Amino acid sequence: MALKVGIVGLTNCGKTTIFNCISDAKAEVSTFAFSTTKSNLGTAHVHDPRLYELDKLIKADKVVPATVELVDIPGLAKGAGQGEGIGNSFLNDVRNVDALIHVVRCFDDPLLPHMDGSIDPVRDKENLDFELQVKDLEQIDRKLQKVEKAFKTGDKSVKPAYDSLLKFKTQLENLGNIRSLDLNDDDEKLIRELYLLTAKPVMYVCNVDDASAATGNDYSVKFTEAVKGENTEVIIVAGRAEAEIAELDETDRVDFLKDLNLAEPGVRRITRAAYSLLNLISFFTVGGVENRAWSVPRNTPAPQAAGAIHSDLERGFIRAEVIAYNDMIQFKTEAACKEAGKMRVEGKTYVVQDGDILHIRFNV
Repeated sequence: MALKVGIVGLTNCGKTTIFNCISDAKAEVSTFAFSTTKSNLGTAHVHDPRLYELDKLIKADKVVPATVELVDIPGLAKGAGQGEGIGNSFLNDVRNVDALIHVVRCFDDPLLPHMDGSIDPVRDKENLDFELQVKDLEQIDRKLQKVEKAFKTGDKSVKPAYDSLLKFKTQLENLGNIRSLDLNDDDEKLIRELYLLTAKPVMYVCNVDDASAATGNDYSVKFTEAVKGENTEVIIVAGRAEAEIAELDETDRVDFLKDLNLAEPGVRRITRAAYSLLNLISFFTVGGVENRAWSVPRNTPAPQAAGAIHSDLERGFIRAEVIAYNDMIQFKTEAACKEAGKMRVEGKTYVVQDGDILHIRFNV
């Protein structure tokens, strides 16, 4: 099953505008709160400059980047944990993604009213966190009742789960997120079992006004300072400008980016960061019909990586011929890499590294 990133945020934060810029889907954008009652699904291409550098050396008919599956989850309302707004539907969709892009509003617009009457991205983040914490706490309390009962009747096997649940409960009651804790194997096992919302990795996108696209503004500065202890990434994006950029051809796009003092569209930075958030790496296959980036989780053995291309390659895997990206850039051709001793032959235990160029030998 493909890993998915959910895009979340309070209503009217510009979340769906950013989703439309990133993905191949085009969802309806509204200025009305709670106008959307279901999530939008899309796929984002991950712009990896390495793939295009390889294409300069070894031409193919087409270039195919890696992708990330996206879920644009309807805007959150206060009280979602108790079913307010689209409440439970929102939270179930959050439960079913692997990581979160949290969009916070960092722009003023009198035509797009904020549900709380003022712009404060730190408050908005805390409000969304609180709704997820409430839902996690409900689930942990239910699980704790069952485990506590078994523990009191002498079932010592539930002790690790009991300890983890108490640890989680304390954190949530102090308005903390589970991902901020030091987690052991027992904790991780319980998180996977319960699909806990506040355990999911998160990155933040500050949606700013056009004039602040390159440097951010007072809102984004305040927000970045507030989350600096979370060990996560904060990306500054002007959603409205990104929507315009997405509609332009390549020549006009370059000029528009220059006017905004941007080297590339902000949504490219978002997709690369989301890719990293999912703990994915890319390996490449080059030559022939297509030059392509393939995504696999970090620490994937070569046969399973081959399976990302086709199940037959995993089933009949014999070996992988491997060239590191930097070696290919230095020596220019596969033949030159081989002559320089930079082409390695790796077996079934080899763990694929980010940037590897693979040629799979197999037999079925």
